[in-house]
Amino acid sequence: MTQANDNTNKTNLVQGNPLPYSILDNTHPNAVYPEQKLEIRGGGFGSDAAAHPSNPKQFYTLADRGPNSDFEGIAGAGKQFLVPDYTPRIGLFEVQEDGQIIKIKEILLKDPEGNPITGIPNPKAFGGTNEVPYDVAGQPMTVNPALPYDEVTNPILADRYGLDPEGLAALNDGTFWVSDEYGPHLVHYDAEGIEIERINPFAHDERNNVMVTGKPILLPSELAKRRANKSMEGLTITPDQTTLVGIMESALDNPDKSVRQSALTRIVTVNLKTGQIGQYLYRRNHAKYVNSGITAINAHEFYVIEHDRKFPLSDAKVEKHVYKIDITDATDIETLADSETLKQSADLGLMVAGQTLEQFTAEDEHAGWEALSKLGIDPVKKTLAVDVLVAVKGYPHNKLEGMWLRQDGTLGLLNDDDFAMTDSDAGVEHKYLDSDKTIIDTTHLYIVKPSV
Repeated sequence: MTQANDNTNKTNLVQGNPLPYSILDNTHPNAVYPEQKLEIRGGGFGSDAAAHPSNPKQFYTLADRGPNSDFEGIAGAGKQFLVPDYTPRIGLFEVQEDGQIIKIKEILLKDPEGNPITGIPNPKAFGGTNEVPYDVAGQPMTVNPALPYDEVTNPILADRYGLDPEGLAALNDGTFWVSDEYGPHLVHYDAEGIEIERINPFAHDERNNVMVTGKPILLPSELAKRRANKSMEGLTITPDQTTLVGIMESALDNPDKSVRQSALTRIVTVNLKTGQIGQYLYRRNHAKYVNSGITAINAHEFYVIEHDRKFPLSDAKVEKHVYKIDITDATDIETLADSETLKQSADLGLMVAGQTLEQFTAEDEHAGWEALSKLGIDPVKKTLAVDVLVAVKGYPHNKLEGMWLRQDGTLGLLNDDDFAMTDSDAGVEHKYLDSDKTIIDTTHLYIVKPSV
């Protein structure tokens, strides 16, 4: 079987409109077809999306930390950055009258001095996930790249401004807020992509410069216990432009990895005017599912993506859902006072009977949620708004991540194609949608109408 170089012969399987892409690199072999080169594409514009504030034909999209693969090297487990100088970026796209999508521009993300950032992990004190970065030769990326790696004299490179961007909010003034999977960090960028503000859970980080009554706004400290690659996956801003709303991808490792069977996800609100932080609980249908996007309808209602990360062309049972949620009747756990049963921990957040919320809902999920309800702690209520596999016949992608509410009430949905590459036991290969490994993933736009 020969490799298909594009999806033009598979239009019956891939509906929707593809986003254009460039080629970042074609020097690596494809593990599936070694005689052919791996085409690492400058796509990746599916980590999140946001409406253009004034042009209904245009939308912004977000690319993450860049093409990477799992790698085990001399310094331990980590990630090999196959395009190490890649800069995370925002793309502006426009839908033409015939449905074709064109790219208007790219906005590279930069530090406060205007230098392009990287996707290299942060220092441990600011959100590092212990992922060792390796270069294309399989060597650890070090502080001094001209010298061999040495744990003491030439340690592993870390980037204080490095981001793995996953959430995007486009503001009316032309600026952007981005959330990431390291800190998590919320970073405010100007229209040229230069950092102007930052909010994270680290009280000792002087970059936290969104001040209210002389103090910086901080995210809840327990969010720093996010799982690697499963942090603040979605971000939006309320229509009045006052409140950022972010959603974590999965349960926190709170207090440790033993609670990963919890189906709890946290939603965090940040009022940029008052500094008030809110935190709400979302119950996923299954602990292995993820939340990968959120978009505001108004100040209290939102659309949220929940899905299973499976490939519909390879798995018999797949779920890709968009839910409408309302935080009005949900419990803001930041407002709960200490009592005989409840305690607010500075490091672990709200504790119930001496357990974190993740612990309380992990061992016996149904009993845990029932007990929370009896204590007056209720998650957000959710109503199915879009079953994507019903709305989009033949939807083939594993990652449903980008979403925005269009002016006509429809939703724009994007998949993340991971730069058209992934890793396997055989090595790095194209990201294929089908088990025969002939259809390469490409980011597509799907426009669907929610039922509620």
